[in-house]
Amino acid sequence: MSSPPAERKPNLDQRLLLETRTAPGILAASLVSNALLGIATLIQALLLSQTISRVFQQGAHLEDVLPLLLSLLGIVMLRGCLNYTNSIASAHLATRIKSGLRMRFVTHLYTLGPAHNLTERSGDLVLSYTEGIEKLDGYFRDYLPSVFTALFLPLLILLVVLPLDMLTFVVLLVTAPLIPFFMALIGMAAGAFAKRQFYEMRYLGAHFLDVMQGLTTLKLFNRSQYQVETIRRITGRFREATMHVLRVAFLSALTLEMLATLSVAIVAVEIGIRLLNSGISFEQALFLLIIAPEFYLPLRALGTRFHNATESKAAAERIFKVLDTPLPGINAESDATRSIPISLLIRFEDVSLTYEQSPRPALRNISFEIKSGQKVALVGTSGSGKTTIANLLLRFIQPTSGKITIDGYDLVRISDEHWREQLAWVSQSPYLFNTTIAENIRFSRPNASEAQIIAAAQIAGAHEFIMQMPQGYQTLCGERGLRLSGGQAQRIALARAFLRDAPVLILDEPTSQLDPESEAEIIQSLDQFAQKRTVLLITHRLSTAVHADWIIVIEQGGIIEQGTHTDLIAAKGHYARLIKSYKDSR
Repeated sequence: MSSPPAERKPNLDQRLLLETRTAPGILAASLVSNALLGIATLIQALLLSQTISRVFQQGAHLEDVLPLLLSLLGIVMLRGCLNYTNSIASAHLATRIKSGLRMRFVTHLYTLGPAHNLTERSGDLVLSYTEGIEKLDGYFRDYLPSVFTALFLPLLILLVVLPLDMLTFVVLLVTAPLIPFFMALIGMAAGAFAKRQFYEMRYLGAHFLDVMQGLTTLKLFNRSQYQVETIRRITGRFREATMHVLRVAFLSALTLEMLATLSVAIVAVEIGIRLLNSGISFEQALFLLIIAPEFYLPLRALGTRFHNATESKAAAERIFKVLDTPLPGINAESDATRSIPISLLIRFEDVSLTYEQSPRPALRNISFEIKSGQKVALVGTSGSGKTTIANLLLRFIQPTSGKITIDGYDLVRISDEHWREQLAWVSQSPYLFNTTIAENIRFSRPNASEAQIIAAAQIAGAHEFIMQMPQGYQTLCGERGLRLSGGQAQRIALARAFLRDAPVLILDEPTSQLDPESEAEIIQSLDQFAQKRTVLLITHRLSTAVHADWIIVIEQGGIIEQGTHTDLIAAKGHYARLIKSYKDSR
């Protein structure tokens, strides 16, 4: 039996058009105003040709053509109102779509989690979110209404001209496709240049952010001038790409203007010759001459705005690539609303994981359990898979095979939000926001009181140095906590985790940036805080691991030993050798 054909994804233009579903009323208002504007254009040409014909051919006086002039004035005012309505509706349409895309972009990145963001450059994502989505403005505000006008108005004029004059109808019908043909021909080159320009802009933004974040390192190693030259080189490539785009845009404008002018000239010549030979009436000839430029105007405007569309598509391609990244969500058959079991018995059952960018498995058939209220330590060399286990438990990534259960229930059957409410986490490189110390601690519990914040800071050993700050708990941490030392940032991150007061505490190298005396204080506080809580402790410092109830030794993605500190020492295996090496190094 043959498999069903794969679902065909819509192309970029179709996807952009589907975005207008978020504002159907505004889109309808824009299209209706454009249609009425086209009809008003024909009525204006008719009134103008009748007025001029009566004055110059029939010798009509002002009072004779006054009704026509008033009607003409009304049509001109109506066209102004319709133009204003169309511009407002198009602007609202673009704003609504951009706002929706920004929300979806951020939500999607948030759902993908930190594991996905490790494969992306922060500056690239920021630029796509800001400048990339902003570039879509030209597509929805200018290009999309122009497409409708370029389809509606020329077709309407052809229908009006057909019964009036067959020769003019044929001339318009033959010359009209030339403009879209050359527009598409030039547009293919413009699209390639626009993609390159947007890529260079993304690369420049991402590189500049990297340089700013590593400014201290650059100054320390005297590499500032090298980076200046690098940025100058990247900027030069971006300038060249931009000039290519502008060159094609100007060439397109010149070509389309020339085609439109020649086409109007052909219509004028054939009408003029027949008018001299009395082959057409003056009023009819004047009407056709007035609407001939209006016939080519939407096509010429579409060609001009096609340049904006190519830039928008280049940006949209990157945006949709991020939005199309599969989410590490729960299974379709899962019950995402299942409540958390009270016992919180965590079990890894033959869990394996292989990252997409790595051919070697990060974890191989991992099996262990963490009982409720137990403190378990993961030890091993760097890259052995300890942090990967924490990321699996935090639901940042999903296992390739095997499963993680909570009191027998598959973890994927529990919603991310509900599960993470039970967790407090401190990473080995804690992130502090550019706000006050108090607000950074309060991130884990937004409704926490000042007394609770101070109590958490005291447990983490942070209260004393915070009070020595110029503004105490209201001192700004700086971007990424740069105004604090590594140890101070680590203590604030610990206070944030302690304030969460969650039943499961995951600590990834919590004492890596602390001196031995501070480490001993934190371990003592942790022992007191962790009572009746489940703790997963990831550490290189074996002096920290010895306080755990259960120790798991991991090497090259697999468990080689597990047991209590006493049992592992007695076994004289890998853990015993690590302890001996650690003591010899002190």
